[in-house]
Amino acid sequence: MTYVPKGSAADGPYALDIDPERAAALAYSRLRILELGPGETHSFATGESEWIVLPLTGGCTVRAEDEIIELLGRESVFSGVSDFAYLPREARIQIASGAGGRFALAGAKCERRLPARYGSAPEVPVESRGSGRCAREVRNFASADAFDCDRLIAVEVITPGGNWSSYPPHKHDEHRPGIEAELEEIYYFEIEGDGGFGYQRVSPSRAGGTDVLAEVRTGDAVLVPDGWHGPSVAQPGHAMYYLNVMAGPGEEREWRICFHPDHTEGYQ
Repeated sequence: MTYVPKGSAADGPYALDIDPERAAALAYSRLRILELGPGETHSFATGESEWIVLPLTGGCTVRAEDEIIELLGRESVFSGVSDFAYLPREARIQIASGAGGRFALAGAKCERRLPARYGSAPEVPVESRGSGRCAREVRNFASADAFDCDRLIAVEVITPGGNWSSYPPHKHDEHRPGIEAELEEIYYFEIEGDGGFGYQRVSPSRAGGTDVLAEVRTGDAVLVPDGWHGPSVAQPGHAMYYLNVMAGPGEEREWRICFHPDHTEGYQ
């Protein structure tokens, strides 16, 4: 399954729980959406993965063994950039929220055990990418060159209503030194406003490869183990948010992509 409708991968406190044990197409990338009511707490072990706690709505306190990280969070993913917490592998974690909220746990199976750290919202690089109907905002909070992780790469994208993003279609499913990095990917979507939707395309880059055209709404996810991904299309009048979670087997943590040769004129 590469299209994951809201609720189809729920597990206990997680509205969404995607990992290699539940999604055979993935070997490294993980994503959980944790929902906490006012005053609730949640504990878990990081296991063999590193994780980032990213508030989607609300704030929380994250305890990573002896480290306590306070996250102010935000009203919604459309209201601005959030602070976040990095959590190492092989640690016991507790997340508590006084007012309640929804939190993304973006993870990747990894080898190195890095220290728990706070990520400040003002230090997140925000990039305007594309132009015209392909303009979008990219929040590079855990991109390969913005924040140190072992394998995890994660960014947020805001696509204005009526616009295309993840365009031109691109891929990163082969190891070609200096040209392309092998990274699997998860897209998690939220749409602004009631009844809003978008579309996500993933087309094969090889015989038998991933082939998806999905109508996406808030809470849905699309898995990209391989293939050309894009465009991501937002319904007019409804901005579209997606969280990208990436990881792969390469020795170097890097984001190198290859654009589809049939769709690059005027966009590179």
